[in-house]
Amino acid sequence: MVRKEKTFNVLTNDPSMTAWGWAVMDLSGNVIKTGCIRTSPETKARRIRAGDDKVRRVNEINVQLLQIIRNNDVRMILSELPHGSQSASAAVMIGIVTGIVQTVSDVLNIPVEWYSEADAKNRLLGKRSAAKQDIIQTISKLYRVPWKNIKYHDEAVADAIAIYNVAKDQSCIFKMNL
Repeated sequence: MVRKEKTFNVLTNDPSMTAWGWAVMDLSGNVIKTGCIRTSPETKARRIRAGDDKVRRVNEINVQLLQIIRNNDVRMILSELPHGSQSASAAVMIGIVTGIVQTVSDVLNIPVEWYSEADAKNRLLGKRSAAKQDIIQTISKLYRVPWKNIKYHDEAVADAIAIYNVAKDQSCIFKMNL
């Protein structure tokens, strides 16, 4: 029996309204592309309502995510599931970014799997909390990543790849395709 090679690209995410880290990877763990989608509030500069500004930012993220997915033949999405917040505004942002990932998955019919930040850190470092620099250093040892030496960018990309790292051990889809 000849086994067909099953391979596809995965988009892994550290979702955020301000610095959305992402990486496109294959099932073997090769980093294909990385990036960080940045948006910032511009209600005063644009003289628009706060709600309209949130919608503008969602649109910017959606347009970039869709381009990444289409340009890289993404067939699976992994994402950190945001949790907890210290303010009502942060809680709203958590809901927005979770909704973005799930909606992109639903509309494009691409499966999505969610993982916690704590599980990703535990898998990567053996502890549920860690400094960002520790995550970057460990990811650097495990994966070939084109770092930009820009703090917010590299931290967000490292967190996205940490989600891939936990998924490769816990995902049923990965296990079926490796």
